[in-house]
Amino acid sequence: MTKTLIIVNPISGRGAGEKSVPAIRQHMESLQRTYELLQTERPGHAIELAEGSADGGYETVIGVGGDGTANEIINGLMRLRQSGGHAPAMGMLAVGRGNDFAFGAGIPAGLEEGFKVLTGNYRKKIDIGRATGGDYPQGRYFGNGVGIGFDAVVGFEALKMTRLTGFLSYIVAALKTIFLYYHAPTVRIEYDGESLEMPALMVSIMNGRRMGGGFMMAPEASPADGLLDLCIARQVSRGRIFALIPHFLKGDQATQGPIRTARARLVQVTALAGALPAHADGETLCVAGEQLSIELLPAQLELICQAPQVQL
Repeated sequence: MTKTLIIVNPISGRGAGEKSVPAIRQHMESLQRTYELLQTERPGHAIELAEGSADGGYETVIGVGGDGTANEIINGLMRLRQSGGHAPAMGMLAVGRGNDFAFGAGIPAGLEEGFKVLTGNYRKKIDIGRATGGDYPQGRYFGNGVGIGFDAVVGFEALKMTRLTGFLSYIVAALKTIFLYYHAPTVRIEYDGESLEMPALMVSIMNGRRMGGGFMMAPEASPADGLLDLCIARQVSRGRIFALIPHFLKGDQATQGPIRTARARLVQVTALAGALPAHADGETLCVAGEQLSIELLPAQLELICQAPQVQL
């Protein structure tokens, strides 16, 4: 019988993780599944629990939380894989603030829909990214994407908010960031034989489709296509930033002059003037880095997600 480890981030979604525990127990017991439910106690704890899952004989690891929880579980499973161990399949019950990894990977938000996906047990192999540099010279894995510049500062500002949550907190943070982070660094961006130098307001390197709960950074991306999707915005005026925001919400920013898109397997970003604030899946990579290297590792983890819809 399948043995499942459930890792709950109790503070995810302003306490939604902890509140979900009774419903999760009821669901698992109704299915007569063998499981253990553990709650994280500190940052990085989910990495340790996921990495140790093979020792406990678990065949599936289910995260309960948002993008930070998913990122830690991915890092734990990838460490296990890189050490030569067999990584269990990964599932998510998306009850966090942004749930961007889940969105791009085909996992609906909320417990009820999440239970349906887990019960359906459809699985696919997904690509995983690795960012090296900044505070992580040894590298940190990510499932959804890396943001450098404007969107990284938006995430930092959103985390400071105590009264707002979800997509609204990112919108307010974006408006604040327009005034706080205006002078873009001059960067060199190298990817698959191409090289660009420019003052870049933002460099988003995506495995998934969305950041910040609603900004469609890479609307055509797939975490199973073997490629990273780049969205690069050169420095523009504050007024132009305001005008670009609706395009990122709709996902048609590629039609705008200041935006350049591309696809690649390996990307290197170097600050020629200024510094690089950056995050991976919302987790801080650096506040003022000098160079980041981002690579895609194809078909690394097995993910429980929605089955593709059959076209009639």
